[in-house]
Amino acid sequence: MLDYAAFPDQRQDLIRQILREQGRVVCVELAQQMEVSEHTVRRDLHELSKEGICKKVYGGAVLQLPDAGTFATRKEQNLSTKDMIAQKCASLIKNQSCIFIDAGSTNLAMAQALPESLTITAVTNAPDIAAALLKYPHVEVIMLGGRMQKDTGGCVGNTAIEQLKNIRFDQAFIGGCAMSPEAGLTGFNFDDCEFKKAAIAQSSQTVVGLTAEKIPGIARFAVANCEAIDILVVEEKLNKDFYNAFVAENITILTI
Repeated sequence: MLDYAAFPDQRQDLIRQILREQGRVVCVELAQQMEVSEHTVRRDLHELSKEGICKKVYGGAVLQLPDAGTFATRKEQNLSTKDMIAQKCASLIKNQSCIFIDAGSTNLAMAQALPESLTITAVTNAPDIAAALLKYPHVEVIMLGGRMQKDTGGCVGNTAIEQLKNIRFDQAFIGGCAMSPEAGLTGFNFDDCEFKKAAIAQSSQTVVGLTAEKIPGIARFAVANCEAIDILVVEEKLNKDFYNAFVAENITILTI
């Protein structure tokens, strides 16, 4: 058996492999597996976090996902899965309600999948989502304005946030780049994440739809801890440990 105590490069290679396969690592388990001290493991995790491989959390670390790319690129990825998640999210909307729909490819798909008979007020910061909503005869559309952000496809900044503060939502459908039980929902763009926080603060219920590859993972900026998320819509293949961890945080899990 390899003497991991004497070979830090091999230790870190193993940690990288486990992060890629499982999405997170636990210091106690790594120390037992490699027969080294927890201090040694924490030192390795510190080095890997400096490389951008992981983000340290209490008791271990979570895989740090790469930047998701531009909105135009994301719209073309995982289309069938996003459509199923979108349809499940759309089924949660109640008649006569006021909802917020965040910018994002999955939320765009949701806006295109609403029942024709639905009567709601829909608020969005995304022009493409607003355009999709205009086809519905009984949907009142409110478009938040301000500075457009090409990477996310939505308006962000003080103007949009101030407009948000004048509206109370029954539901907010929020997008995200990564999620984990430890870090909650996170994203790559600071201004976009601050806008999402403001939308969540105005809503009675927060719904997040994510593809399974975003779980577990962590991006640079916080959006919401698990306590602030009411419903997670995700693929059925979500790892059972993460499923149970989210349920323990009082999140309702809906699978497709």
